[in-house]
Amino acid sequence: MQTIYILWLRQIKRYIRSRSRIIGALGQPLLFLLALGFGLGPVYQRAGGGDYISFLAPGVIAMSILFTAIFSGIEIIWDRQFGFLKETMVAPVSRMSIMVGRTLGGATVATMQGLIVFIITLFVGFRPESIAMLPAMFLTMFLIALLFTAIGTAIASVLQDFQGFQLIMNFLVMPMFFLSGALFPLDNLPKVVALLTRIDPLTYGVDALRGTLIGSMHFNFALDYSVLGGITVLSMIVGSYLFSRIQV
Repeated sequence: MQTIYILWLRQIKRYIRSRSRIIGALGQPLLFLLALGFGLGPVYQRAGGGDYISFLAPGVIAMSILFTAIFSGIEIIWDRQFGFLKETMVAPVSRMSIMVGRTLGGATVATMQGLIVFIITLFVGFRPESIAMLPAMFLTMFLIALLFTAIGTAIASVLQDFQGFQLIMNFLVMPMFFLSGALFPLDNLPKVVALLTRIDPLTYGVDALRGTLIGSMHFNFALDYSVLGGITVLSMIVGSYLFSRIQV
């Protein structure tokens, strides 16, 4: 338990010290909020969709969490190349504890980044439907962060270097984001696209986040949290197994 706490705290301290990382991670969410929010807002409103900023904000928050969480998991590759991982792995503790500690730390960091983006959305005109639902929003954000940090850890446990990183970005992370309904409603989609959105785990995170913030959902909380929780547990199990087989 102490090992988990130490690694969790280490991840948070590393994040807080890296001001450039915090600021750099805000560029993409700001671009989506300003360019899409205000650029497509009038079109979305004329189509009868209402305020596009309100629809877009939960998706942009989820996007920020997704990228930060995946990168937190991928940091294992960086630590392996520079020898930091070897120092951790030779410690007299189980690799399971190391993996859980790193994953919890990465998920906390991703949640913090999501909270920063949430605050930014308030400055561009977004307003939550109910203050009482904010605790549920925090829970949803942490579940999304935990899921994708575990996925990032599992991926990084297999990759030997950063050469496969662009492959992960282009064929996994970006499709998950664009197919999640973060930028467009999930109603009346073509059958193939609708199927892909249902396979995408981020879809359920965005839907739950949108439900807590604006009270609008495509599915329901029971389904969203069941899928998020189930895939998170599965990802933790797979990630722990792959992490235990890392050769340093």
